Amino acid sequence: MGNRLEGKVAIVTGSGRGIGRGIALLMAQEGARVVVNDYGVNVDGTAPSEGPAFEVVEEIKKAGGEAVANTSTVATMEGGQAMIQQALDSFGRLDILVNVAGILRDRMVFNMAPEEWDAVIAVHLTGQFATSKPASIIFRQQRYGRIINFSSTSGLIGNAGQANYGAAKAGVAGLTRVLAKDLGRYGVTANYIAPAAATRMTATVSQASRDLRQRAGIATATTPQTPAAPLQLRDPEMVAPMCVYLASDKAWNINGQGFLVSGGGVSVLHHPLPYRTIFKPGMWTLEELERDVPSQLMAGVPNPAPPPADLEVAGRAAAQPA
Repeated sequence: MGNRLEGKVAIVTGSGRGIGRGIALLMAQEGARVVVNDYGVNVDGTAPSEGPAFEVVEEIKKAGGEAVANTSTVATMEGGQAMIQQALDSFGRLDILVNVAGILRDRMVFNMAPEEWDAVIAVHLTGQFATSKPASIIFRQQRYGRIINFSSTSGLIGNAGQANYGAAKAGVAGLTRVLAKDLGRYGVTANYIAPAAATRMTATVSQASRDLRQRAGIATATTPQTPAAPLQLRDPEMVAPMCVYLASDKAWNINGQGFLVSGGGVSVLHHPLPYRTIFKPGMWTLEELERDVPSQLMAGVPNPAPPPADLEVAGRAAAQPA
């Protein structure tokens, strides 16, 4: 057992299974006292259960650590406040907040029900605000704190059939950058991780769906800069060390950043910044844009989901000068 987080108190949401569980266990091994939060639901957010949170608490205690279970939902402000209060009641302080909890309700956007949209946004985006808001008040007052949020390449790059999840995860990246600027002056850091790991959630995406996306030429949410790690090297526990590092005092000056963690690979992500610019002194005409956008601004930029051959032919014909 290490001591990198000795004396610290951490909340890890969604830590009854998968990535969150690995983080809670490693934080406890490094000396943190941990609030293990998990609503205990199925991947789609149904059928809550207290079992997963209490099971992880028992693992931590058997290994000599300290932990308490929390089974509140992150999808409400009341749930977020309850777990922050439990940390204070149980351990007298709060130093680290890790937002991992998530669900999936995948569906192509034209088939997605409003309820499926709302449920995923509530857990992934509102849920990270519901914990960060009350935690930030404490962190600001004590002039210390660590927030590690969890985003996804589905939101940063895009993935077919995940309009709700992708929108929420892109929102998490934006939320984190704002938290970093709001709280940095108080000695608080906020960063996010976009993990790639074999979990219950990734297992719900069938091979048939993956094959369909590939046949349609739809790019999946991968990063070409990082070689894909074999599945056996993408255990969810492999995400934990980078998260614990960001929660430690050693990472005091890392703030507002995003990291892709996939197996043995750790990458720092670029913020969305201008890539290529065309400029003229004055207002562009439509004729000029029709000429210069394809030939200059978008030259070499691929379409992530190109149309079938017949529509491509029609599109090219329509783009030709009259």
